[in-house]
Amino acid sequence: MHENDQEFGRRRRGRRRFDDELNDSYSLDELTPRPVRPEPEPDPDTPATGDRWSTWGETSPTARGPRPHPDWLVIESAAVDTDLGLLKTGKEADVSLLRRGVPGTDRSCLLACKQYRSSEHRLFHRDAGYMEGRRMRESRSNRAMDRRTDFGRELIAEQWAGAEFEALSRLWQTSRERGRPVVPYPVQILGTELLMEFVGDHGTGHGAPRLAQVRPTPEEAQDLWRQAVSAIGLMARCGLAHGDLSAYNVLVHDGQLVLIDLPQVVDLIANPYGPKFLYRDVGNLAAWFGARGVPGIDARQVTQELLAEAGVY
Repeated sequence: MHENDQEFGRRRRGRRRFDDELNDSYSLDELTPRPVRPEPEPDPDTPATGDRWSTWGETSPTARGPRPHPDWLVIESAAVDTDLGLLKTGKEADVSLLRRGVPGTDRSCLLACKQYRSSEHRLFHRDAGYMEGRRMRESRSNRAMDRRTDFGRELIAEQWAGAEFEALSRLWQTSRERGRPVVPYPVQILGTELLMEFVGDHGTGHGAPRLAQVRPTPEEAQDLWRQAVSAIGLMARCGLAHGDLSAYNVLVHDGQLVLIDLPQVVDLIANPYGPKFLYRDVGNLAAWFGARGVPGIDARQVTQELLAEAGVY
């Protein structure tokens, strides 16, 4: 063996392991056990069940739906919100199913939660025409929206959510007073999150079908067309046009039409394109019902009659 190797071997044999002193000096019985860390205190801001506390208390009275609030709506401060999964994804927002309930009780309701996407993912589809007539008081805000800066897109998102909430509130109140609401009840708005009545089977959580999914008989189609004209006419008398109406954003629940997806709602008076949007809305549904056997539909004549009833022409 080389002299250096012998020296290296002696060094290795002479080196003490890091725990030699521990093994030589102490027995296991004499060791002090490692202190047990206490369990972290539960976060008082996180409910024991559900995903979050109800956000009802975070909203102002003007950000809540029309009064009197429906009996089915849970507004207790002890309520929690539970996300039950995605219902629909769209260009501007995603809609999920939310259960709001009071733990330990039978008080609960299902809500549709519409959340507009963050500015970097948002794709407002040809929004320039819809934005006509929607101006803010601050010129800085208007310039930001016109230039589509990050700040401007955030303002647009809030404006679209706010426009939908205001339209739903107005249409729900007006149509309820005339017999039957033609839109879901708007529960609340907080930032770019809009909560509204879930339209569908509350036992299974299955949403009502869209008009495009329905296969009506000729008699049913006639009745649904009459409902469609009545709903569009009610909007027109409120000075509004849906702006993007089609068989894909109308629900059919228990034989009744329910209009949804109103962020691009158009002011018939303030927006110079208002009557054109109304004509397009009528034409889209007229084409769908005409293809299903409803005779004698003249979209232009229907539009002119609705505008006359609304006092626009």
